[in-house]
Order: sequence, then structure tokens, then C-alpha cells
Amino acid sequence: EHERIHLETSSVLSRQLDLTHIRANDDWPRCQETGPAPENRLLTVTEAVVKQGRSLPSETYGWDNEYGHQSSQVPEFQAAQFLVSNQQFLAFVEADGYHDSAFWCEEGWQWRQFTKAQHPSFWRHDGQQWLYRSLMEEFPMPWSWPVDVNYHEAKAFCRWLSREQEQNLRLPTEAEWQRLYQHTMPREESGHYPHWQKAPGNIDLQQYASACPVDKNRFGEQQFGDVIGNVWQWTETAIDGFRGFKVHPVYDDFSVPTFDGRHNLMKGGSFISTGNEAHRDSRYAFRRHFFQHAGFRYVHSDHDVKQQFNSYETDELIAQYLEFHYGDEYFKVPNFPKACIDFIMPHIKETARHRALDLGCAVGRSGFELARYFDHVDAVDFSARFIQNAIKLAEHGEVKYLITDEGELQSLKSFQLSDLALGDRVKRVHFTQGDACNLKAKYNHYDLVFAGNLIDRLYQPEAFLRDIMTRINTGCYLAITSPYTWLEEFTEREHWLGGYKEHGENVTTLDSLQRILGEQFEPVCDPADIPFVIRETARKHQHTIAQITIWRKTH
Repeated sequence: EHERIHLETSSVLSRQLDLTHIRANDDWPRCQETGPAPENRLLTVTEAVVKQGRSLPSETYGWDNEYGHQSSQVPEFQAAQFLVSNQQFLAFVEADGYHDSAFWCEEGWQWRQFTKAQHPSFWRHDGQQWLYRSLMEEFPMPWSWPVDVNYHEAKAFCRWLSREQEQNLRLPTEAEWQRLYQHTMPREESGHYPHWQKAPGNIDLQQYASACPVDKNRFGEQQFGDVIGNVWQWTETAIDGFRGFKVHPVYDDFSVPTFDGRHNLMKGGSFISTGNEAHRDSRYAFRRHFFQHAGFRYVHSDHDVKQQFNSYETDELIAQYLEFHYGDEYFKVPNFPKACIDFIMPHIKETARHRALDLGCAVGRSGFELARYFDHVDAVDFSARFIQNAIKLAEHGEVKYLITDEGELQSLKSFQLSDLALGDRVKRVHFTQGDACNLKAKYNHYDLVFAGNLIDRLYQPEAFLRDIMTRINTGCYLAITSPYTWLEEFTEREHWLGGYKEHGENVTTLDSLQRILGEQFEPVCDPADIPFVIRETARKHQHTIAQITIWRKTH
């Protein structure tokens, strides 16, 4: 399959070579049919659910980005009956579209200025007529064939045509292309690759070693042209993994480097697409300025495309905490943030479940768990990067990260917020950056304050305790967890709450908590131990025991 990819990409390079380096070969015949292009009308594609993604086992090979699942409700849209032909694209060239920045996105205009492009790459004007470059020859422009362009040119054309026709036209999304395929292709298995006896279009090298007229191969009752084959079709969708995506270790960098928001998917295959490339579920993406045997079809829809690209978190510490909060359990030790909230809540009165504050929330799991019980949750952490990942999960419903296995070897992980089954309760959580020792006045009137593994990382822990006591309603609660690992890199020794001797006597953190909080609080239960594990690598983990204490404000 990898060789098949390079068969196709090498054929593109052949088109870019000067003809003096190319020798014609009858084994690679081009289409001889040319003529005027057909009128390109918009045809309706009805609304439906589109399910994408392969499952294991699969009858044919697929690259890792094809596996997983994604379900979309695709609203009704209208699609151009045919791919945009050389003739239709000529109008954009003659309208001076390559010189009007209004039609180009910022990235596309930078490409246009850098390359000084005046027309599609495989066109040439000899002073008398337009010529077209195929694999092995140049000949008068086949106006009915699909135009070969990159994403930027396709998008600019759509913007220009939108102005000309006074309607919103754009490239389809991946899901809309799948819906068009679903709408036009036969239901019988024999009509799909790899089961067809004969390809239904100009694909798999079964018709030509070139493109052909856009109206030659028709699909479905509405006679759409080239739903598959002829040339690839650019989409508006930047490639990303489906839910459940996993890297395949045999080729671990096939997909991941393209998950950067800068590689757009092409669908449908070209005349030279064979094997996996001809499969409905194939997912190939290229940088937007790249050329392939690729063109496009435009669509009209009342629904705008919302690009919500979700990159992988690569910071090692943040990735460790994402795994700590949302990843696997290790050595049968339960998820720590969830275990803490599960321990606390039986001690909290039903009448005191309105406002909660999660201090030191890190990447957010305890805040989400508190939202099961409280009407309003403020979740605060000193680290902006931690908070950004919590917000990303809350807003986009998914977080992705890379965890270290060994040395430079890493595994990709992802977590979906829907797995917590919170529903609308997610909206109860409000993540903000803040300093626990210098909280703003708005953080007040709480029924519960949870300080998870925070106290021994503060620069003024006693000052924090005395301040937080004032922000809790009378009769309500403060819960503290900590392994009491006092270090001078976080807290000057004179401010430690425990872990030292005074007048020859041991002073523990619990002693200081009782001394300070005892002025206004009483313990609700005996101190308890809650273990946790932080994964550093596949073979190295931190196993720690935190102590939890719960206090109720008496006056």
C-alpha cells in the first residue's frame, strides 16, 4: 500500500518534469475524448446521518487514521453536479482572480505571492492557445476535463463564484463527501471497492492514465459526475483522528505529523488511485499548497463549516497530568480526583450543595466531578497551561496528548468528555487561572472548598488557610488532600506546616491543620489515606499516598 501511494505521487512528479525527460509509453494511454464542458448545476443531497470510521477486523488494509468512529448529522446541502472543469475554471483566470486578494485566504494569498502563480500549474499558454500537461505529453486544453489545482486555488474559486452567483459556495466537508457517496453509490456490496468487477469511474487505472471529461462517468439517479475517480476532491476538513484513533506501531508517524490543522483531506481518488486509495474510507491529506491529481466540487449549504482543530498536548508534565486525571488506572489504584470527590460527598449535607471551589484543579477532573453535585463550580489553578487544557476539554469535548513510553518513543492518548456522562452539568464548571494565596474577592460564599494536593506547594500555606476560612459559609466544608511532601523549591522552610522538629518535638502537617483550622472548624471524619499513581513512562510510575481531611465551619 505504501508503494501504491508513491506510484501516484511519483506520477504527479512526472507531470511536473520537463517533457525532455519523459519518454512516451503506450502502456499508459491517456483519454482521447475532449470537447466543451457541461453546464454545472447544483443538485440537492438530502439530510442524513453519516457514520465514518473502520472497525476491527476489516476485510482490507487501512491506515491507522481510518479506524475509530465518528457520527455526524449532515444537513441537506446542494452539490455541483460535476467537478469543476478546465473551462469553468478559465472564467476565474480571465476575471483576474489570481490577482485579487479578496478571493484568497491569508495562507493562500501568501502562496500566490510567493509562487507568482497566474493559472493552474498544469496549464501553459503558448501565445495562441492554452495547453494542458498530462503524464507524458502536452496538448491543446481539454476543456471538459477537471481542473487540477491545490486547495488554495479551489477555495479562491469558490469565493469568486460565490460573488458571481450571489450565494454562499464552498468546498464540501469530509462528512458531506461521504454523504454524497452514500447518496449516489449502489447499496449492493458489489458496487464498492474492492468488490466491484469493473470500476464505476476513472479510477484504479481501469480507464485511462489521465483524467477524462467530467460528465463521462455518472453516479446515482441525479447523474452526479465523478463521485469517485478522475481527480481527487479537496475538502474543507483538516485531517484529525476519529474517536478511538490509535497509532499503529509499524508506521507510527504515518498520520500523527499531519494532525496539525494544516493538512486538508482529499476524497474520492484519481485515475491512478489503486488499492486503499480507491477505498471509500481512505483518508489522505496534504498541505494546502501541494499539487496532486486533485480538483474539486463546490457545494452550497446554509450551514457554515466550523473548524475545531484539536492538537495533541506535547508538554511532558501536562501530558502526565492529563493521563493522571483522564487516562488509565495503574496497579488497580482508582482515579485520584474522582476518588477524592467520592470520599468527600457522603459527608456533605444535601442543603449545602450550591457553590464549590476547586483550588489547584490542574487539568480539571475534580472540577467536573464536583459538577455532579453542585450548581456552580469555580475551578482555579496557578498554571495557565493546565487551565487551557481543562477549558479545551470543556469547550471541544475532547483532549489529546502524547505520553512517553521509552526515551523518544511516545503513545497518543485521547479522552472524550462524554465518557464522564455529565450532560449539561459541564456548564456548571468555570475554569480560571489564579493564585490560591492571592484570590480575588469574587471567590467567596462557598459550601465546599476542595484543595487537592495543594497545601504543600504553596508559598504561604498558613496565610492561605486563614484566608480560605473566610470564604466558606458557616456550617459548610473544607476538604484538603496532600502527601505532605514539603520542599524548599516551593515553600520556604519557615513556612512549612509540618515535617520538622520544634523544641525537640515532631510537628506534622496534620498538627498544624488542627491548630489553625481548629479556631473555626471541626473535623467531620477521621483522616484517611487515598493513594494515587502518576505515570512517567511505560515502566516508571510515582506511587504516592495522600491524606484527606474534611472540616466543617462552626462559626
